[in-house]
Amino acid sequence: MSKPSDSTLVIIPTYNELENLPLITSRVRKSNPEVDILIVDDNSPDGTGEAADAMAAKDDHMHVLHREGKGGLCGAYIAGFRWGLDRDYQVLCEMDADGSHAPEQLHLLLEQVDDGADLVIGSRYIPGGEVVNWPKQRWVLSKGGNLYISLALGGGIKDMTAGYRAFRRNVLEHLDLDDLSNAGYIFQVEIAFRVLQADFDVREVPITFTEREIGESKLDGSFVKDSLAEVTKWGVKHRTQQIKHFAEVTGGLAKHEISRLRRRWII
Repeated sequence: MSKPSDSTLVIIPTYNELENLPLITSRVRKSNPEVDILIVDDNSPDGTGEAADAMAAKDDHMHVLHREGKGGLCGAYIAGFRWGLDRDYQVLCEMDADGSHAPEQLHLLLEQVDDGADLVIGSRYIPGGEVVNWPKQRWVLSKGGNLYISLALGGGIKDMTAGYRAFRRNVLEHLDLDDLSNAGYIFQVEIAFRVLQADFDVREVPITFTEREIGESKLDGSFVKDSLAEVTKWGVKHRTQQIKHFAEVTGGLAKHEISRLRRRWII
């Protein structure tokens, strides 16, 4: 009997990842030989795109999508999602090129999809999850930011900013990919939030996140301010809608009870 994960595409965005590319793709191929890989390269000046083409020419399960210029991680994933949806993949995964997401743990995400989950997030902040080789300040910033996001938006997800994910195709088909925020890395939070609001089955599995050893992080400090400002706006809007809905429900119940009592008195 076939499973959703039998048709899986792993999307790996790249920008100047020439040294990391053969390492991450070989690990994916060794640990998950049945999946296909899509490298989405943003015109890397170090030759990453050309190297990906050479590798794909020798591997039928590896594909390359070239984008013009450095369009950002959100744009790269959206391009990758669309590429995969056009080719009828049933499960589409996000994975970093720098080795921070262990391909050897991909099966943990895919097993949950096969068990019925719609979106599975590889989490650093649930029991069993961990972060390796991060400075204490960065860990505190990430952990604190995710705690704030969880409190602001609800939903019970501990690692809303995580980028190791597996989606069923129907989730991505439901989302308006053109309407995602491009403020910092906040699109990861926004996607998870929208999926939760649509009542899809969202689960977390523990993963080990390891800081890159080769190359430089694409993250800068501005993402924290920009991202949390966006989350605050969403949180206020979300809570306002909840209060409005609560008021409408309780008001309706009160009207019903008053009407019932009036009928009782009349009788």
